[in-house]
Amino acid sequence: MRSFLPLLLTFVAASVDGFVPSTIKETETIKPSCCHGNSRSLPLLSARASSLLSASTTKQQQDDITSTEDRIATVIALLTRAADTKSEDSDSVVEALLDLEKLTRQQVKQNPSIADATLQALSSNVGDGGGNNDGQSWRLIFTTGTVNTQQKRGGRINYFPIKAIQSFNSNTDPWTIENGIYVGDFCVLKFQGDFDWTVQPSGVTKLTFDFTKLTLLGFLELQLKSGEAASIGASTGLGAESNVQLVEKQGKRAFFNWISADDNIATARGGGGGLALWKRVHKQP
Repeated sequence: MRSFLPLLLTFVAASVDGFVPSTIKETETIKPSCCHGNSRSLPLLSARASSLLSASTTKQQQDDITSTEDRIATVIALLTRAADTKSEDSDSVVEALLDLEKLTRQQVKQNPSIADATLQALSSNVGDGGGNNDGQSWRLIFTTGTVNTQQKRGGRINYFPIKAIQSFNSNTDPWTIENGIYVGDFCVLKFQGDFDWTVQPSGVTKLTFDFTKLTLLGFLELQLKSGEAASIGASTGLGAESNVQLVEKQGKRAFFNWISADDNIATARGGGGGLALWKRVHKQP
């Protein structure tokens, strides 16, 4: 059975990358040569100047936060339209993904709790009124593909033509991830495994994962060894070669650098360097 996997998976081969203020120093009180008779006023002047500088810095920080939030809202609006209509210009979508990646990283670096909210939106529906704890599902809408895939195919993949759905559930122990390819509502193949979520000091939010089971045509199940899914994915174009290197040479798991997730869309950069956009959908069987 395993010998037929490359042939079957090549049918759906298209990479999804793993499927893919500065501190103001205290001013020294210096006695200017022109003010020898008025030295007592200098500490007061210094204190007032420091207070004004502090107020100015706080206002600048607030303005920067507001500006960042406004810019994020603008690119999110474009990406949401792209997910809904698939009619936004591809280059504009890529630029929006790049901008969002940079802006959210800055936000998370300053406030790591933002990453917690992203995880909640990505993988948990507890408390959303749905009455279940099946996690969240996302259909892949747009991908640039891995760097290697771009080079092989002479360009970006852009809007993804196949029904590919990923699901995340952080209501379970361990947290679970699924990755399926569908024809209509029929699941041709599905990878299942677990994932972890870590936030780095740089603001990068890393989702690491591994698949331990593969189901073909809804009934043929294969248990996968650690890292085996990465090899299958790389051999068929469904995953990145870098994931194989992570497993075999470094003993690490495949990963996404996760960017965002909200009520409508999710975005991430895969281990192979490609960017991806998903749209929230109902849980698939």
